[in-house]
Amino acid sequence: MYTPEPDICHELIGHVPLFADPAFAQFSQEIGLASLGSPDEYVEKLATCYWFTVEFGLCRQNKELKAYGAGLLSSFGELQYCVSDKPKVLPFEPSKTGEQKYPITEYQPIYFESDSFEQAMEQMK
Repeated sequence: MYTPEPDICHELIGHVPLFADPAFAQFSQEIGLASLGSPDEYVEKLATCYWFTVEFGLCRQNKELKAYGAGLLSSFGELQYCVSDKPKVLPFEPSKTGEQKYPITEYQPIYFESDSFEQAMEQMK
């Protein structure tokens, strides 16, 4: 399901367009900066929130569920799966999302959605 690193398709299709957006790039940088000098437990929670936003984030646009995470945008199969009725979709709440365990070699059984990407950024502050 996942290609071995480095995965140039994931980088070019998933991350490059998102990092071209200044707000998205700033969000990613702020997560990285927040991890500097932090205890491992806090870094793990930040990494998990990063996973469920930058990599596998969902949001609503005109009441329709949309993917914005790079892991979703670069995977045709998981992109279809994430907006189907198969996975569980929960509201993005950093304190709860940061505790969620996740698989790295299969489709996610759980995704987190925000009303918008901007809302997810605000919630992380």
